[in-house]
Amino acid sequence: MDNRDRDPTGRARNARPRDAQGRPLPRGARGVDRFPEDLVLSPDDALRHAQRLIDDGYPFQAHEVLEGVWKATSGEHRELWRGLAQLAVGLTHMQRDNPKGAVRLLRRGADRIDPYTAEPPYGLDVAGLVGHARVLAARIERDGLDAAAAAGALPLRP
Repeated sequence: MDNRDRDPTGRARNARPRDAQGRPLPRGARGVDRFPEDLVLSPDDALRHAQRLIDDGYPFQAHEVLEGVWKATSGEHRELWRGLAQLAVGLTHMQRDNPKGAVRLLRRGADRIDPYTAEPPYGLDVAGLVGHARVLAARIERDGLDAAAAAGALPLRP
């Protein structure tokens, strides 16, 4: 029998609390506040909220914000939001001491948003994000996670 949390439509949900890096905690434990899965913000609000979370050291929660917009978006900017969410997951892997995951997601996210460099929407610094993510990935491979962490988080807007 499937004991996972389900929403009214039957989709799997995980109502367990999570730590700052997004890892599930035991039921009843006190975790970090989560972004409601059904809440969709405007692009500007999502970017502002995600940047604040990244700056405060909560890239997993920023990923949830960006993922919410990605899943609610169709059309030309859908892959942009997916790529931004992947960049936040790359930062999460850095926090979790997972260099392979960090490199893979930072590069995947950079590749996904790179096509938006010529005409960046929402005031994003797409070229800066792509460059910063690729530098972080290369630095992780060359010098390790500690050296990459010193380079700082991802600035979404200039």
